[in-house]
Amino acid sequence: MSWWHSAVVYQIYPRSFADSDGDGVGDLRGIIDHLDHLVALGVDVVWLSPVFRSPMDDFGYDISDYRDVDPLFGSLADLDELIAGLHARGIKLVLDIVVNHTSDEHPWFQSSRETGSAKRDWYFWEPPRPGFAPGTKGAEPTNAGSAFGGPGWEYDPASGEYYLHLFSRKQPDLNWENPDVRAAVYDMMRWWVARGVDGFRMDVINFISKVHPIADGPAAADGLCYDLDLVANGPRIHEFLAELNREVGISADDLFSVGEMVAVNVDQARAYTDPDARELGMVFTFEHVNLDQKGAMKWDLAPLRLVDLKAKLAEWQYGLADVGWNSLYFENHDQPRSVSRFGDDSPRFREASAKTLATTLHLLKGTPYVYQGEELGMTNAGFSRIEQYRDLETLNFHTLARSMRLPGFAIMRAIRTKSRDNARTPMQWDASPKTGFTTGAPWIEVNPNHATINAAAQLGDPDSVFAHYRRLIDLRHESEVVVHGRFELLLPDDRRLFCYTRTLGDEQLLVVANWSKRRVALPSALPDVSGAELLLGTHPSPGRTLAGWESRVYRLR
Repeated sequence: MSWWHSAVVYQIYPRSFADSDGDGVGDLRGIIDHLDHLVALGVDVVWLSPVFRSPMDDFGYDISDYRDVDPLFGSLADLDELIAGLHARGIKLVLDIVVNHTSDEHPWFQSSRETGSAKRDWYFWEPPRPGFAPGTKGAEPTNAGSAFGGPGWEYDPASGEYYLHLFSRKQPDLNWENPDVRAAVYDMMRWWVARGVDGFRMDVINFISKVHPIADGPAAADGLCYDLDLVANGPRIHEFLAELNREVGISADDLFSVGEMVAVNVDQARAYTDPDARELGMVFTFEHVNLDQKGAMKWDLAPLRLVDLKAKLAEWQYGLADVGWNSLYFENHDQPRSVSRFGDDSPRFREASAKTLATTLHLLKGTPYVYQGEELGMTNAGFSRIEQYRDLETLNFHTLARSMRLPGFAIMRAIRTKSRDNARTPMQWDASPKTGFTTGAPWIEVNPNHATINAAAQLGDPDSVFAHYRRLIDLRHESEVVVHGRFELLLPDDRRLFCYTRTLGDEQLLVVANWSKRRVALPSALPDVSGAELLLGTHPSPGRTLAGWESRVYRLR
């Protein structure tokens, strides 16, 4: 058993957490000033989104220097102080690193642009397609598309060739086939471990092995290929991850490791997280958060069916029951707010649904993640004008959709629902005009509902969403059955109730959750709770019916 099996992780998106110097952008000193909030919540780990030097094309996920802090966020000394402050409070720090790609302003890439450079092979460089003039339409070496829109190749006039970027054109992909690239990455990660970091969250880490050499794939309607089988979970991925684990000392030092993995199923996750393989501690799956979209397009909205969500989460619970480990999340910096997406963010049901979503998630087997503001029940921003958005992915989609002459109302509905900026509005510390986040002009507008949804209003309230999260975290720390108990889904076809048991030895817990606004009677098919101990509930005076968005946790024996 590793220490992180019983841990709860809190993700901080520094740009939006707390601003200490009034420039409108969150920073490390702002985090340091709010460490007591994390202590009050009871979390064990902070996952810190990137604070490295960056041109901020993708708000820090385009790194130009892996061994320094961007002045926007502070300094290395500030980060050292944050690590020490967290450790003094019994909280570990996990760094978010991006090693599938760098910024195009990273010295490695700048050197690689010279055709005779020793680092030329550190990235993917290819000549134009035969018969096409460099820089013209269709001259890209292959039809690979970018996840952020347009071709996945960018022409570089200085060298006369194209470089691969599966995300922004300012995020060129590293060539992990080159052992010098891997050695440089491992050396950097060891440097951070020596500085006191307790582990790593690895961005799109299953993209580091691609089908090589890169070739054309099946084209979509726009003529580009988005076939993830060509760029994810490639033929050397297990070799690379095992080498990374070994060279950085992840398993040997019991470091925290989680890999963000697009297009990974439960069988693949089982292989990646098998302790005997010594690759990763856990992975982030996207399967459950893709259920409210049609096909591969996140902006093509579809209604979420609870029976589908239950089936998908259960599939992962059963699939990783004996080998591997689950990461449990509903929201993060890339996902909209869960209470608006899966719950009910109306004034009547927001608090209850936020609590019930948390109950459902935190009682599953795995390591739960709390994204900043989730513990307050923060909602989507509700921005109505494209000028209010800052996210590169969102702005690129808006431009593309407009060029395709899609209806404006449909474009903005998709953006209001799914934009990453929903999770990036400033943390709502209090009811003041700038939410206590900054004294300056915030880099993105604050959510108008911060006057009623904020930390100051909740910390002293025993019935608040925050207090409910604290009780869930305490329950995980105190109960072995929550950490290691066997999962069994109940009532899989019920369209309103999410119910399951957790069993370890002679102890069994029952979780019953009403995922609807309608009152629902407890079905007779559930275990009898007449003599059970109620460990946790969202509503007072529980009876034989569940109120709208009510949930309970019982100890049956």
